[in-house]
Amino acid sequence: MPSQSSSVIRRNIEKIMLKLKSDPTLSDFQKYVEKLELERGFDDQSARDKCLLLGEEVGELFKAVRKSEGLKIDTTSAFGSISDGLTDILTLSLHKKDGKQPREPYEH
Repeated sequence: MPSQSSSVIRRNIEKIMLKLKSDPTLSDFQKYVEKLELERGFDDQSARDKCLLLGEEVGELFKAVRKSEGLKIDTTSAFGSISDGLTDILTLSLHKKDGKQPREPYEH
């Protein structure tokens, strides 16, 4: 039987229910990432923490690419697929810690 606190957490998560519109905007993706971080307990990480995670994810992506290209890899290191790596990088890139809306891509 679940504890009372786990029931409260489950109800809160169900309120958040991660959904995207069929044609999401950049803002929609950012709201989705905010909810995802809250759901997973990563909403209090600093910009430094996010940058370090991004670096780790890029490394995992490179390992997946090396494997798919038949290059030598460390067989003891853990990494996922190329699509998983790209998804993780996109998710971390959409994080907006300072609350500011980022500029549009390629806008200077």
